[in-house]
Amino acid sequence: METEKVRCLIVGSGPAGYTAALYAGRANLSPVLYEGITPGGQLMTTTEVENFPGYPDGVSSFQLMEDLRKQAERFGAEVRRGVVTAADLKNGRPFRVTIDGKQELLAETIIVATGASARYLGLPSESRFMGMGVSGCATCDGFFYRRKKVAVVGGGDTACEDAIYLSALAEKVYLIVRKNYLRASQILQQRVREVANIEVLFEYNTKEVLGDENGVTGALLEKADGSERTIAIDGFFLAIGHHPNTGPFADQLELTDEGYIKTWPDTTETSVRGVFAAGDIQDPCYRQAIVAAGSGCMAALDCERFLMTHGESGGALACSLNQ
Repeated sequence: METEKVRCLIVGSGPAGYTAALYAGRANLSPVLYEGITPGGQLMTTTEVENFPGYPDGVSSFQLMEDLRKQAERFGAEVRRGVVTAADLKNGRPFRVTIDGKQELLAETIIVATGASARYLGLPSESRFMGMGVSGCATCDGFFYRRKKVAVVGGGDTACEDAIYLSALAEKVYLIVRKNYLRASQILQQRVREVANIEVLFEYNTKEVLGDENGVTGALLEKADGSERTIAIDGFFLAIGHHPNTGPFADQLELTDEGYIKTWPDTTETSVRGVFAAGDIQDPCYRQAIVAAGSGCMAALDCERFLMTHGESGGALACSLNQ
């Protein structure tokens, strides 16, 4: 197996990964970034981005990621296709990482920026209309549905928060709840009940997302007794949770109860010295491109300071982030 040594390995190519590569490149860390399965990350599931600073007229998700990648490459970052399939972080620096099951890297430092993916229902029509009315992020895409009708799937805090947020933009919000009750906190349940343009549909599952070449036009819902109902909507939002893409790092780093990589407060340092985490992989709260980019900057700065302090190779000491 071919072995290559790198000073700074970045895993993931969303806003966090590309920004980390930009700052690491400017710091002369010769960063090598592997894009993973989906170059550009979760942002590529949407089409237009209107809330990223510097683009007053909005920008396509593809163009935004292309701009970030080119800027990182301008400062010396090497962007490669490939997926990390194995990692050994427990036997000291340099860390051993396997790419695509065939190439081995020895990395002095690692920035994990593999993101988190929205959970979907698994419907073929859901995939067909991804980015054409189906979204896993209300705060990202809600602005496109001003004065339109939308649906939110879920019954927890996130679903209620998304429904309330969208209610200020949309004409009508359907909250589709699988059970006969909401799991959200009492205060959020009360707020949902107080919003006139939110209608809660209890005991319904989504059977199909409906649409045409222009995007989503409705949803076919089904109750446990087999009865069906069709609602006319322009947007279909999933709020049934996210799963962090920890991959081969899951059993190597300390995780939160929800499975996100745990980092020290006010830093991107993980439970293994020399390994850092940035973006949605360590942020279950905000899930915004600009926040991910900011944490990518932090990770690169933390990485630079680590190398200045610890030098090349040495012991990768594990520590508990609960201490």
